[in-house]
Amino acid sequence: MRQHGGREGVARRAGVLWTGGLAALLAAGMAAAAAPDRAAGTGPAGAAAPAAGPAMKGILCGQLIDGRSDRPRRNAAILIEGERIARVGGPEVLPKGIEVIDLGPATVMPGFIDLHSHPLQSTDSYQIDHLRWSSAYKALRGLKAVQDNLMSGWTTLRIPGDADVYYAQFDLRRAINEGLFVGPRIAGAGHYISITGGGGDINFMAPEQHFIADGLVVDGVEEMRKAVRQEIKYGSDWIKLLVTGAFMSTGDNPADVHFSAEEVRVAVEEAARHNVPVMAHAHAAEGIKLAIRAGVRSIEHGTFMDSEAIRLMVEKGVFLVPTIYVGDYYIENGSASPEMQKNVELSKKYHDTFMRRVGEAIHAGVKIGVGTDFGGYPPVLNAREFAALVKAGMSPMQAIQAGTRVGAEALRWDDRLGTLEAGKLADIVAVPGDPLKDISELERVTFVMIGGKVVKRP
Repeated sequence: MRQHGGREGVARRAGVLWTGGLAALLAAGMAAAAAPDRAAGTGPAGAAAPAAGPAMKGILCGQLIDGRSDRPRRNAAILIEGERIARVGGPEVLPKGIEVIDLGPATVMPGFIDLHSHPLQSTDSYQIDHLRWSSAYKALRGLKAVQDNLMSGWTTLRIPGDADVYYAQFDLRRAINEGLFVGPRIAGAGHYISITGGGGDINFMAPEQHFIADGLVVDGVEEMRKAVRQEIKYGSDWIKLLVTGAFMSTGDNPADVHFSAEEVRVAVEEAARHNVPVMAHAHAAEGIKLAIRAGVRSIEHGTFMDSEAIRLMVEKGVFLVPTIYVGDYYIENGSASPEMQKNVELSKKYHDTFMRRVGEAIHAGVKIGVGTDFGGYPPVLNAREFAALVKAGMSPMQAIQAGTRVGAEALRWDDRLGTLEAGKLADIVAVPGDPLKDISELERVTFVMIGGKVVKRP
């Protein structure tokens, strides 16, 4: 499956704090961060809070899933100093006199990581939206989308290319990093790199028409080398290759291998010169294996993977991002967009086989991360990827780890994200119930903290 966004006209976003506008978001977020849940001096017994240094706060919860252990911790506490976690343990780790956020029986987890998000894409007509809309307008829509994702618990997004002529998603990243707006951490690729006639090209217009494709179209080794350099020049910290055809594009076949082994190898080698990893969109088994042998870091989708492809992923430590639920969504809902009819038909045809193959990959020990392939859709849909992984064979704990620790490892950010441990950034979410008993609880995020700042609370 390939990139797309959300249905046009969706006006309401579940759990959004800033219904009245960005000013309301910032005011509410700042007030939430400043207002203690428990008066100073009434916290659990412990050492006196230090007089200087970064501000300290604590979180109390009924259950804590740290992203690493296979067992949750009951009646847990987290001590946060500035933007990082200082200690995790019982209530005794919280000093007297600090702000304490008591979440009652809620389950607390690391912030969710979506390894396959397309926030600039907000309709099923993604293959022409980049022609109808300016890059600036897409950035504005994308800002709303990434903020909605954050409020649903997605504190980190990896963007595998997006349908924009320029690099609007990196303008979003810059504005968020500079503190102009509240938003998730963003990594990713500027464009998906495609062959002529591939999934990133426009294949449904008359030959005398000359349109700019939504992907970056290249052919041959030297064009590939230049494309990789250009992507990095404009901010890509990942390279995205459409190694095979796609489900969600007109005029190409996902069972076909598009790039040659030499083209993929050059892309990986050129990216590696800049310490930039490569992700490979690949459905066909031969394309998956070609990409793994060339040295890519992750396989996106992997629909037709076979036993050899699964074995290679395990041997090489390559991550798989299967993006399961997006296919289920289109099977259930269909699409009015003519460009999406191919995806609906193929998703129906290969659903059961794909689920069986993902189950085989889980059983074999492939490192599987959560990727939704959504972005501009209502973000409540994103959490259904966890349930899809459980249906494919993961335990609820494994699925949560796929969307936290494993995602951080894939990003090479596991030194700062993905688990609730001392020294990590305080990206923390909570749900009211127990997701280990009902994985759909992850659709009901009531508390979000990013970098020690509360942006959503019950």
